[in-house]
Amino acid sequence: MADIRKELEKRILIIDGAMGTMIQRYKLAEADYRGERFKDWHCDVKGNNDLLNITQPQIITEIHKQYLDAGADIIETNTFSSTVIAMADYEMQSLAYELNVAAATCAKEAIRQSGKTAWVAGAIGPLNKTLSLSPDVNNPGFRAVTFDEVVAAYYEQVQGLVDGGVDLLLIETIFDTLNAKAAIYAIKKYFRDTKKESLPVMISGTITDASGRTLSGQTLEAFYTSVMHAKPLSIGLNCALGAKEMRPHIEELSQISSCYVSAYPNAGLPNAMGEYDEHPEDTGHYLEEWAKEGFVNIVGGCCGTTPDHIKHIAEHVKGLIPRPLPIIEKELV
Repeated sequence: MADIRKELEKRILIIDGAMGTMIQRYKLAEADYRGERFKDWHCDVKGNNDLLNITQPQIITEIHKQYLDAGADIIETNTFSSTVIAMADYEMQSLAYELNVAAATCAKEAIRQSGKTAWVAGAIGPLNKTLSLSPDVNNPGFRAVTFDEVVAAYYEQVQGLVDGGVDLLLIETIFDTLNAKAAIYAIKKYFRDTKKESLPVMISGTITDASGRTLSGQTLEAFYTSVMHAKPLSIGLNCALGAKEMRPHIEELSQISSCYVSAYPNAGLPNAMGEYDEHPEDTGHYLEEWAKEGFVNIVGGCCGTTPDHIKHIAEHVKGLIPRPLPIIEKELV
């Protein structure tokens, strides 16, 4: 397997686009999600995209392969919600470990079929419960989950992803940094406990609006400072914003980050119907500009993006010089 750090020194790498957007194209019904194994499951499972790793693995593999064929160097496992906490929505907590192994298997099979050199990033989502914010407006101190519960959920996910054979771990779409810190702790604990060689970790946060803050209220610099102890391979931003709106935040991150910088924005902002209208060539132009300015090392797409978006992005940044790692001087004030 090629060393991803050596490749990042040579060129800008491409990460894939949206999984959910592609799954929607298949117009799957409840029975498709259930498959034979879960045909008698006691509650509805339609919309549980991660379950498709088990019930429709050929679809997930096919989507991965479309992104690889479009030019992706890094493909993310279909595991955004593959934790005991998120799977509780479908009363499928017991499947969390299996979902992660199956997802990694789908991604690796897609790479085998494509014949490309590519890396599988184990996608670790933000959870549907948060450690920093109360879900009860009348009780600001209430938390729906504890730090230890979040750590345990992420630990099991990491175990499944590693056992499935991923090459990287990607903590993504972070809107609550305390959840991300729990994920970082779980990753470090897992490799400490198992004495396995640690995998590179990518971290990607989400700026939710024009204020330049995460949902839990941190500025970009505060978020960066909060997670850099993990010594990640890369830090970046994804989701929430289109490329046009994300640009100033990526520029700021490129100036303060001592590691590689990633960016995979949505295909613009959603329209009134919640759909994304930005054309692939437009997304490609935006990211080409970032690359020429020296902001990025890894680029791709999030919500609304397709293999066509990734193809245009890959073509637009091909041959451009990746952002060099800066020498950050430590100062005591």
